[in-house]
Amino acid sequence: MIPQDPSADALTPHVTTTVERGSFALARCTCGWSGPARRSRDRARADARTHAHAPTA
Repeated sequence: MIPQDPSADALTPHVTTTVERGSFALARCTCGWSGPARRSRDRARADARTHAHAPTA
């Protein structure tokens, strides 16, 4: 992964998706973030929403 300018990250929208791996689902983001593996797809989607709406430092 190529290092990015942290100030540019505040302007870049976080686009999240959920990915299935066997019986688990996890949330991923275009910024490189990945949530924990969940058996509940709803919880994986909630992780994605929480990350997408989290303020950037």
